Amino acid sequence: MYLWRGARSVALLEPQVGTELGANGRHRGTFMGLWEDIEADISRCSGRAVQLSAPDSVGGGCINQTYRLPSSCGAFFVKLNDAGGLDMFEAEAAGLTELGQAGGLRVPQPVCWGRSGSQAYLVMECLELGGRGDAAALGEGLAALHGTTAARFGWHRDNTIGSTPQVNQQEHDWQHFWREHRLGFQLRLAARNGAGGRAIELGQRLQEAVPALLGGHTPEPSLLHGDLWGGNYSFTRAGEPVIFDPAVYYGDREADLAMTELFGGFGSAFYSAYQAAWPLDEGYAVRKVLYNLYHVLNHFNLFGGGYLSQAQGMMERLLSEVG
Repeated sequence: MYLWRGARSVALLEPQVGTELGANGRHRGTFMGLWEDIEADISRCSGRAVQLSAPDSVGGGCINQTYRLPSSCGAFFVKLNDAGGLDMFEAEAAGLTELGQAGGLRVPQPVCWGRSGSQAYLVMECLELGGRGDAAALGEGLAALHGTTAARFGWHRDNTIGSTPQVNQQEHDWQHFWREHRLGFQLRLAARNGAGGRAIELGQRLQEAVPALLGGHTPEPSLLHGDLWGGNYSFTRAGEPVIFDPAVYYGDREADLAMTELFGGFGSAFYSAYQAAWPLDEGYAVRKVLYNLYHVLNHFNLFGGGYLSQAQGMMERLLSEVG
């Protein structure tokens, strides 16, 4: 039996545009049908009968709709997108699983994902976040996570960074991986998105300079969160650090550390704890600019604006390092 509790459910029952009749005779594609399908999928994947209550919309990013979903078996966290977003959700679920299996930090575990009518969904464990926690434990946990390594850089599947495709073709050579699948990919996308000739010319020169910038640096392929900015970690109410919304791949651990510095939000205790657990190599101050350039270019490709001039300044600084 599907349970709706509270006045909040009234607005949620309005049909979405475009409905179709599902195998069970319900009109799938309505918001009601969506939650019925999610209820059935949770029950199937968890192996127990789950009865959902009315979902509560919660604040999220600009990519997905997000909901806290109470049930007879505890709460779930749900992301919704249009049906074409299913591949993105499948990759996110795989990334959460990979991070969770590695240990080191708490990660919300995926429950199920799929399509209902015109929408795709991802259901995961709902952690009660918002407490204050130990930043040093976050740093120590991230170092432990990075201790999980693979034979090659990249990953067994592509995923997304924000809503941008992220190519994870596996390579043995870190320089080649970063030059082609990170820097080169974003530069090609920037050219299609209207970046001027100056930016592209700097980018091409920088691609040629990658061997000089990374010369002598031989990182292991460490498991990375991949999108580790201040909005993608928190603490449970018990103070346990949690990471979420990953863009997983195996790469230089410094790429994760670099992004923590790009937008701020990580305190000195975090960095001290990480360094104590696994000190960074000499030359990180330059490499972090190269690694963060990927994210700044991606922000230009997603949002435009002043990110292109910021990227150009970073490229000029890097090129000055190699003369």
